[in-house]
Amino acid sequence: QEQLLESGGGLVQAGGSLRISCAASGRTFSSYAMGWFRRAPGKEREFVAASSWSGGTEYYADSVKGRFTLSRDDAKNTVYLQMNSLKPEDTAVYYCAAQYFGCTDYGCSAAEEYESWGQGTQVTVSK
Repeated sequence: QEQLLESGGGLVQAGGSLRISCAASGRTFSSYAMGWFRRAPGKEREFVAASSWSGGTEYYADSVKGRFTLSRDDAKNTVYLQMNSLKPEDTAVYYCAAQYFGCTDYGCSAAEEYESWGQGTQVTVSK
């Protein structure tokens, strides 16, 4: 199973920025769909952003569209989530996940379609 390791979480003030990373161990990273999800205290896990495969389509939740940007570096087997204009409601544990053969449309935002998950990284946005 693919190993995913998130990093870069932390505490930031509202309006600030943070970039979190997810490093994968697989050899065919460019064909993976990579997604970011989050779980806030007392809430269900929710979709944040996804890349269908390297050079493919990017998807974003409405709540982060225009503020968050997903990017990937295939040479480093790493996907990033650049988070700008952070709000207290962005506070959550952020998880990256992988689908080994890419994704399309609904499948990119559906947590049940992802085959590997990282342990998560905490992002806290203070008022």
